[in-house]
Amino acid sequence: MITFRKAKMTDIENLHALVNSYAQEGLMLARSRSMLYEALREFTVVEEEGEFIGTGGLHIIWEDLAEIRALALTKKAIGKGIGRQLVERLVVEAKELGIPKVFALTYQKKFFEKCGFRLIDKDQMSPKVWKECINCPKFPNCDEFAMIREIGLSIQD
Repeated sequence: MITFRKAKMTDIENLHALVNSYAQEGLMLARSRSMLYEALREFTVVEEEGEFIGTGGLHIIWEDLAEIRALALTKKAIGKGIGRQLVERLVVEAKELGIPKVFALTYQKKFFEKCGFRLIDKDQMSPKVWKECINCPKFPNCDEFAMIREIGLSIQD
């Protein structure tokens, strides 16, 4: 049985190991333990029968924009639709917070397209998005795709 829950302090080592294993492959940005501790409340954890199999974070950028970041599944969890379910949970979380747009900077363009995101020019992104990029080893030559999804909040939401 697959379960989704908010991350706890006891998840830090699993988060750190998984995210940084993909970073070593050049598939995502590395995250320090310090960053993970500071952003712990942003993360959702995925478990199968109580075993950690993935994570993803929803980082609020501004009143109308949030980022899905550090989305990662263990190798055995890939290809089962779990990643899409996790993205949907993060999108719902953004909607519940009243945030109308969610974006991702990613190398996984096709995956995010399947999740309802569309490719946009990075130059269209708010300058607020780039404040953390200054610490990236690839800055200013980012080779990730910028993807965005409008949630479509209604007035009664």
